[in-house]
Amino acid sequence: MKSSGRLAVVFALIAMTATSDANAQNLDVSILKSINPRYPNSQVWIQTSNSAYFVPVGIAATQMAYGIIAHDKQSRDNSLQTLISVGIGVVASQAMKNAFNRTRPQYQYSSKIFSLSQANTKSFPSGHTTIAFATATTLALEYKKWYIAVPAYAWATGVAYSRMYEGKHYPSDVLAGAALGVGSAWLSHWLSKKLFR
Repeated sequence: MKSSGRLAVVFALIAMTATSDANAQNLDVSILKSINPRYPNSQVWIQTSNSAYFVPVGIAATQMAYGIIAHDKQSRDNSLQTLISVGIGVVASQAMKNAFNRTRPQYQYSSKIFSLSQANTKSFPSGHTTIAFATATTLALEYKKWYIAVPAYAWATGVAYSRMYEGKHYPSDVLAGAALGVGSAWLSHWLSKKLFR
């Protein structure tokens, strides 16, 4: 399947997730309740959630530093591709948050879903998950090694879980974020081939 076809599938999945009915909403809440504890204070999951911001920057900086030191153009290009992927994901995620305007579960179901910190933006899709999956997919596309792809996707999945553990997002938010991140990475990969060849 060509990259444009993959992107169409990803965005179709996002649209289906966003237009779920009341039964799907109840399932969303039920799954979230089973993950989210009354006191979501595990530092493991809190730090995993926070890592969505600094891991991609660290990866891109490492790629760029290695590319400069070793005079490796491919590594420098990979660094830019990582940043482009994350940038596309952030912009698309924020646009969708504004468009769908979904209230976060910690506010919508304050007697059932618990969070220890405030969140100012909307819920759908999960921006943290988008960034994590954009990064993981970009690494998988750049290096095509299982020992890079597997840990990258394990980390991204951990970020997605942490957002539900903390009561910040519904399961459908993180699924949409994952799909959006994968789509962002494929679009960045395609653009990078055009820009850097």
